[in-house]
Amino acid sequence: MDQQKLFNQIFENHYAKVFRLCKGYFNGDDSLAADACQEVFIKIWECLGGFRQEASLSTWVYRIAVNTCLMHLRKRSRSKETQTYAFPNLAATPYSPEQDQQVQRLYACINTLDDKSKMIILMVLEGLAYVEIAEVVGVTEENLRVRIHRIKKTLTQCVNNGKF
Repeated sequence: MDQQKLFNQIFENHYAKVFRLCKGYFNGDDSLAADACQEVFIKIWECLGGFRQEASLSTWVYRIAVNTCLMHLRKRSRSKETQTYAFPNLAATPYSPEQDQQVQRLYACINTLDDKSKMIILMVLEGLAYVEIAEVVGVTEENLRVRIHRIKKTLTQCVNNGKF
């Protein structure tokens, strides 16, 4: 398969997932997520010829996405930009102030996690298999399960207590 066709296939199969992952890193801000997502696919295009197939293609794509999002966040924190909090459009479901408040608290709580925990929980929320997440993070699947349990416990306490 030539590079253009492979890239098109990667784009079609992974764009929505990468966008949602980026959106999680940027507290639901669609425009920041779109910028980061575009950069992810530029990097994929540039590095596609060097993909050594030591990991699965989707693991490689997620690793590029996570690294790109973290790089954007570091740049923003260095430049002291003020962070705006945008949250997902919940138009698909009837508006509920309580649900909106819970989503806001969840994003705020996720934002307090360290980079690795944030990466893990966003991939869990995306529905990736634990095997794949473990490969991206570089831990065993058993260790990942323990980390996910602890992250969920921390997030539950944070959302319920409002401590973020």
